[in-house]
Amino acid sequence: TATGNGIWFNSRPKTNLHVEKRFLRHIEIEALQSVREKVSSEFEEAVNMIASCDGQVFVAGVGKSGIVGQKIAATLRSTGTPAVFLHATEALHGDVGVVREEDLVFAIGKSGESSELNTLLRILKKIEIPIIALTSNGESALAELADVVLELPVLQEACPLNLAPTSSTTAALAVGDAIAVTLMKMNKISEEDFARHHPGGQLGRRLLLHVEDVMRKGSENPVVAADCPIKQMLVDMTAFRVGAVSVTDVEGRLIGLVTDYDVRRALESDSDVFALSIPDIMNASPDRVYADEKAADALEKMRARRKPTAVLPVVNREQMVVGMVHLHDLVAAGL
Repeated sequence: TATGNGIWFNSRPKTNLHVEKRFLRHIEIEALQSVREKVSSEFEEAVNMIASCDGQVFVAGVGKSGIVGQKIAATLRSTGTPAVFLHATEALHGDVGVVREEDLVFAIGKSGESSELNTLLRILKKIEIPIIALTSNGESALAELADVVLELPVLQEACPLNLAPTSSTTAALAVGDAIAVTLMKMNKISEEDFARHHPGGQLGRRLLLHVEDVMRKGSENPVVAADCPIKQMLVDMTAFRVGAVSVTDVEGRLIGLVTDYDVRRALESDSDVFALSIPDIMNASPDRVYADEKAADALEKMRARRKPTAVLPVVNREQMVVGMVHLHDLVAAGL
């Protein structure tokens, strides 16, 4: 509409975002509740089929269902089930050649009437590839082509026109997640197994990175013998730039730790520092970590101390000093 001074304002009615959000949440929740109610023997059969598959699981679809399929395939892979997304259209132009007799196809289609997907499945059915279908239409051509049908009737999409796949894709994703998690439990996937599939992420680093991977060792390991002169110890401590040195007995076992705090405390005393021995100023019962411990546990040990520390001596299971780990090393490693 126009005002007298020529300024135009949008006359469309304003949307009540609070009502819209509540409406969307209600519809999406109903879709997820429908998934829970529809979990049946077919779900169990589908999971067992995938678990017994000697090859790969090819998750197939087109359009929005294809995008959902990509996510489901990625979730399966990351949780220990070999899976690849297969675009139905590309498959009809050569990619179908990647499917082998030992493989399985998990086809996703809301209506179940996608010509590309169903054409692909007819080809695969001729070579007796097992097919699992995830669809909202149990009477569709897709359902007829499948060996196992996971039917997800979604009464209403969150789309105001009830057309754009919204609630149905949410439900499909939930089913894919449920299958992946069930397979994880069946295959007894551990944290370490999961981390091996995510080595580049923080989770992978926390589960796979050990103290020996980040500690200062060899010529960079700040260590002195208990009978070393104080002056030489100070020179070594300065040279290593760690702010601490491990103290060992004649066999190389850890018997103490000297930090810059211990040195300052000695300097502030009335004693002649250079007349003292290392055992006079060292901490004779320092915290330590083992080389084969997780690096994340070393970081937690540093943080959990009543007086936080930036360094920890590293020993092997025989208490021999093999390194020193600094807080900066752990942070630099991405922990």
